Amino acid sequence: METSYRSILEDGINELSLTVPSAKISLLLAYHQLLVKWNKAYNLTAVRNSREMISRHLLDSLTVAPYLHGNRFIDIGAGAGLPGIVLAILFPERQFDLLDSNGKKTRFLFQVKTELGLGNITIHHSRVEQLSVEHTYEGILSRAFASLADMVNCSGQLLADGGQFLAMKGIYPESELKELSELEKNYTVDACHSLQVPSDLSERHLVVISRSKQP
Repeated sequence: METSYRSILEDGINELSLTVPSAKISLLLAYHQLLVKWNKAYNLTAVRNSREMISRHLLDSLTVAPYLHGNRFIDIGAGAGLPGIVLAILFPERQFDLLDSNGKKTRFLFQVKTELGLGNITIHHSRVEQLSVEHTYEGILSRAFASLADMVNCSGQLLADGGQFLAMKGIYPESELKELSELEKNYTVDACHSLQVPSDLSERHLVVISRSKQP
């Protein structure tokens, strides 16, 4: 079964035109195994099929890899570590903070960090509005966390100058983009990328938002 999972993951990575060394693929599969194991007790994801987790979680998270710029990121509402854990494995030279208010999920994240030896991860058990950190972030990541307007409102204080919000969405978020344009004059939508996840026909988008430069 492990060989089958590896084959699915490797084929998907090739389809995404990413170069991922074998050791990192092994780490991604080890994370996948922990996700499958802990999901039974902790209800980390609604996806129960372990094969589907490869495409709907691992490969889905990897689709945003080409759009990361900078060295310090925070994944707000990280849940089971998607996309934060996946990206931390892919980019060990970058720092990823994972934030979630759910104690069960942060315990799982600590377990993953410990078992996989991911030294580039910091985990925060907190609500984003209450998070106090000494530094800001070049990228704020979210995956089905909140509306775009809510995302920038509750986490804008964490964004470094020149940084970007990277919001993973399903269908094209037309109503959310309209709400953002109406409510937020301090932010600019830089791009809305259509993402194609291998072995998954679901519509996926990545919305990239930056803080508007003040005159």
